[in-house]
Amino acid sequence: MREEEIERLRGVVRDCVSKHLYSSAIFFADKVAAITSDPADIYMQAQALYLGRHYRRAFHLLNASQIVLRDLRFRYLAAKCLEELKEWDQCLLMLGDAKVDEHGNITDTRECNSMYLDKDGEDREINILSAICFLRGKAYEALENRAQARLWYKAAIKADPLCYEALECLIENHMLTCDEERTLLSCLQFGPEDGWLSSFYSCLIKKYDKENVVEAKFRELEQSGPNTKLLDKSVLCTLKSNTDLLACKAEYYHQCGEYQKCFELTSELLEKDPFHLKCTLVHLAAAMELGHSNELYLMACNLVKDYPQKDLSWFAVGCYYYCIKKYDQARRYFSKATSLDGTFASAWIGYGNAYAAQEEGDQAMSAYRTAARLFPGYHLPTLYIGMEYMRTHSFKLAEQFFMQAKSICPSDPLVYNELGVVAYHMKEYKKAVRWFEKTLSHIPSSLSEMWESTVINLAHALRKLKRYNEAIAYYERALALSTRSLSTYAGLAYTYHLQNNYTAAITYYHKALWFKPDDQFCTEMLTLALVDESRHGIDPIVESRSGGLFM
Repeated sequence: MREEEIERLRGVVRDCVSKHLYSSAIFFADKVAAITSDPADIYMQAQALYLGRHYRRAFHLLNASQIVLRDLRFRYLAAKCLEELKEWDQCLLMLGDAKVDEHGNITDTRECNSMYLDKDGEDREINILSAICFLRGKAYEALENRAQARLWYKAAIKADPLCYEALECLIENHMLTCDEERTLLSCLQFGPEDGWLSSFYSCLIKKYDKENVVEAKFRELEQSGPNTKLLDKSVLCTLKSNTDLLACKAEYYHQCGEYQKCFELTSELLEKDPFHLKCTLVHLAAAMELGHSNELYLMACNLVKDYPQKDLSWFAVGCYYYCIKKYDQARRYFSKATSLDGTFASAWIGYGNAYAAQEEGDQAMSAYRTAARLFPGYHLPTLYIGMEYMRTHSFKLAEQFFMQAKSICPSDPLVYNELGVVAYHMKEYKKAVRWFEKTLSHIPSSLSEMWESTVINLAHALRKLKRYNEAIAYYERALALSTRSLSTYAGLAYTYHLQNNYTAAITYYHKALWFKPDDQFCTEMLTLALVDESRHGIDPIVESRSGGLFM
């Protein structure tokens, strides 16, 4: 057969692959390889077999060739076949011995030999070493050696920043702490044309910076995009409507406690792309926080119908039952989600929370501990363990776990809030004030009703330290966030009472009792305030000052 005819057959194989006609591709690739015995044609035949799901045959073909241990492409494809066959130990053996240090730098460079096959330089190619490192990481993760998996994923993204899958595994599986994620991104070697990619990656990692910093990153990406060679120079490429970017923004809104804003954005996104699973997860979380049980029910039904084998579908069912306070059913479905994917962090947290909601502390702690072991870069399991210890009044143990959560994620205001609460319970009021002030300083956006309890707690701690004027200022700040809090009015009344400002105290006790007429503390203190006022008389200055409260 002439060379032109052979080349035509190669073109047929490539076309069959592009049209997903894998049996045809296998048929013609087999004939080309038989005629030429060229390693490039044998590799093409193995690829066709792999795509046609003939993994054993593809592996045998590659392993039988003389070049498999000398050419990285052959070795990588053989290892991919073993990956599909779930033969993880053999997969690692095929990839060869290599060493990686704790920072994800490959120290053994013996496998950086020249490749036998060269791809045409038309398309930008991801470094084969990066793909090999990523596959090593997947093999170690499947063997439950998550420490080694983490190192090889880091090595993969360092070898080539275009290997997005490695970064995705590190982020989605919570393998790195906040600081480790930032450090990793800072040492990636992006090309001059990949500035947008660096910005995009920075939006994917944990986002606890101030609102203006994060919003600036999003604006920068929305106004720019990948540099492309356009015939019309006036056409501007942007990522403004990109679903991945908007899903990141929704995730940030959820993290900031702006649940309504998050829900509106995810609803809009899911109308545009109803099968965007990352956005779906954020949408479920926002609907949970807002108590939208009908939306959760519809989402769960659609997901179970479209993806019956997907962990997210059964997680959605669990969210629905959790939202309507049927915790037994919620646990069952969260458990099913974790059995389908043991690395689904949200399902483990939901499973623990469903137990905690019914004060079944031992089972809740077991779920949280499993999550803490599986996701070393995720601070919420450790935080929830601390909350469980605090619920049982084991304050010292709670504090230890809160400090551990702080070391994992030193930017989350929720961690500082819990440290403040536990310090308050241990009567360490100065320390509590310090932690509550740190909480308010770490809130990324402006104060919202979500943080009202923190402001009230700070006011309580200041009152305990007899810093009454500061306490009153924070109580009033809490009232600006929500005017329907019994605790705020009661605290404000009691603080005025301690200052001997009986008229103001009586006013606020009355306001507190308007919310809960049978509150024992306010009823008793109101009686005392009335007695104290009758004994000491009414200060005309105080009376005129308090009179302004009714205006």
